[in-house]
Amino acid sequence: MKIETLDIALFAIYVIALIGIAWWVSREEKGHEKDTNDYFLAGSSLPWWAIGASLIAANISAEQIIGMSGSGYMVGLAIASYEWMAAITLIIVGKYFLPIFLKHKIYTMPQFLEQRYDHRVRMVMAVFWLGVYVFVNLTAVLWLGALAINTIAGVDLMYGMIFLGVFSLAYSLYGGLKAVAMTDIIQVVLLVLGGLFLSYTALNIIGDGAGFWAGFNTVTEELPGKFDMILSEDNPHYMDLPGLSVLIGGMWIMNLSYWGFNQYIIQRTLAAKSVNEAQKGIVFAAFLKVLMPLIVVLPGIAAVLLVPDLEKADQAYPSLMTLMPVGLKGIIFAALVAAIVSSLASMTNSVSTIFTMDIYKDRNPNKSQHHYVKVGRIVSLVALIIAMVVAKPLLGQFDQAFQYIQEFTGFFTPGIVALFALGMFWKKTTANGGLVAAVGSAVFSLAFKLLLPELPFMDRVGIVFLLCVGLAVIVSLFEGKGDHEHAVQLNDINFKTSSVFNVASVALTIVVAAFYITWW
Repeated sequence: MKIETLDIALFAIYVIALIGIAWWVSREEKGHEKDTNDYFLAGSSLPWWAIGASLIAANISAEQIIGMSGSGYMVGLAIASYEWMAAITLIIVGKYFLPIFLKHKIYTMPQFLEQRYDHRVRMVMAVFWLGVYVFVNLTAVLWLGALAINTIAGVDLMYGMIFLGVFSLAYSLYGGLKAVAMTDIIQVVLLVLGGLFLSYTALNIIGDGAGFWAGFNTVTEELPGKFDMILSEDNPHYMDLPGLSVLIGGMWIMNLSYWGFNQYIIQRTLAAKSVNEAQKGIVFAAFLKVLMPLIVVLPGIAAVLLVPDLEKADQAYPSLMTLMPVGLKGIIFAALVAAIVSSLASMTNSVSTIFTMDIYKDRNPNKSQHHYVKVGRIVSLVALIIAMVVAKPLLGQFDQAFQYIQEFTGFFTPGIVALFALGMFWKKTTANGGLVAAVGSAVFSLAFKLLLPELPFMDRVGIVFLLCVGLAVIVSLFEGKGDHEHAVQLNDINFKTSSVFNVASVALTIVVAAFYITWW
């Protein structure tokens, strides 16, 4: 694909502007030096609009845009369940989880686990999350992002990964979470506008220039099977999205783990000015999630008609970009890169937060604040380098990287949700009970994978979650002592939400229900 001078110029303007703005918002008053709260939690000062935008920018990356468009190409609109069910999940997180986390004044999820359980649980989960973020999440974003740049501009995959890594570090390494979150509003605006332009242009081409709705009607008429939200058992993609399980089964576990207990997502809300501000940010993000299928799934479906002979499904989105006019192509390219580097910056910041605050500071407790910030910056750099080295060997052979990521994380998410949910809402849960649930998740999941390979992974997630809860309850009751000393005191938590949050929650639920009724 040829990139015209105008496209390159627009992209270059975006890169320079983003780095400049990030450094500007990261500046400190004379005589003030960044401490860990400034660097890892943005000084606990984020407003709702920055929280909501940053949640989406951290979430929507190459694995979402490239991966979900690829799944839209293969599966259809059913893959949008990850987005629409996530909107409802965000409401639950805002209502019931955030008040607890903010009450405990934590930096990281492992830190909460130590407060609720013990030091062992904190260390086990800290090491686990570091491994997942570096070897699964970072590698996926780098690889899919480089693949997109390769398809669009012909840049070698390794050079593409290096560019993405250097760019993300250039605007985030100095300022930390504040630089990431405050620039994410720009990233999200660009992402939404670029995605909408791409969807409109693709459908306008399909409709022979008659506009968006003409193209959309053509797609629904020619590809009716791509608009089934609930897949039947005879659908070739039933194993990925097994019918009603997306509404009442394992998808809830996947979403609760990702949006409620995932460090690089929840860290934005931990940096809020207040609980109310965090909840407003959550509901803002939920509304944006409802919009996302229009940006990340619909283009993949349209690509079935426009570029039907792709070698890999994950080439759908980049291939559509080759059809865009000069200028618009540069804006959409900038939007895609914006999503990628935002997620990279978010992930590396969270990796550095967990390593520094949960592992390094635990072993070196008397260092200066400046020293811990310096360690965090070094860890961000090292994490990106490791991810670049292992990206191709790990992901180069997969056709639908998004589904690969979901299945891999599905081995562990049931135990994570059981660990946190019981820890927050059942006082009798002991540290051993929680730890057994977390470890048992991988054991149960592997057993089901080997012994019942025909069981859809989402159903497996739901079943394993129930087994993990049961195992944790049995162990906790067997110990017979409970853990009241470390239990969350729910009577001290204010779960009351504002009228704005409540009205928005009802509206979101109605909208999502309408989508499922329309395309059941």
